[in-house]
Parts: sequence; C-alpha cells; structure tokens
Amino acid sequence: MSVLAGTWDVTIKTPIGSLAVIYVFTESAGALCGSATLKDDTVRLQDLALTGSRATWRQSVTKPMRLNLDFDVVVDGDRLAGHSRAGRLPRSAVSGTRRHGQY
Repeated sequence: MSVLAGTWDVTIKTPIGSLAVIYVFTESAGALCGSATLKDDTVRLQDLALTGSRATWRQSVTKPMRLNLDFDVVVDGDRLAGHSRAGRLPRSAVSGTRRHGQY
C-alpha cells in the first residue's frame, strides 16, 4: 500500500486565508488516484505521482476563484508538508495529517 493512501485533513495557507481541504488518496492495481474536497466541491487530482515519500499532483479549482494548482509535498508517516503554486502567484504552504483508521 502507498505511503499516501488514506484520508487527509490538509491546510493550505493562501494569500486570501487558510483553506481546510479533505484529500482522499487510493491505490488500485498499482495506480494512485485522488480527490480534494472543499466544502461541497470535490475535484479529481491529475498527474498524481509518488516517488519515495514525495508526492506531486495537479488540480483545477473554481472556488474561491478559477485556478490551476501544482502540489509538491513530502509524506512522513501520518503527516505531510510542502507547497502548492498557482501559476506566477506565490507558493502556498501545505500541511496535513492522515485520519486514523481510514486507509
């Protein structure tokens, strides 16, 4: 099973404030899949890749504004940390913890 698999409570510290996002990562037949949910809006992750403990992915969001985001995080047990970037905007810090019992 992937070091990323599970449900994660993630905080993204953006220039407009912190966002609390729920990420779900699954593995099926060796392929990683994921989704992100903010309030009632769920999006699928694109180009999800895991190299050792480093995970990268892309996602498009429409709220609070339309953006294409690139993520780069490192998983350490039940914690992850890294950043996201939307085009030329400054990087946003990303941190999260895995929910226990939900793999």
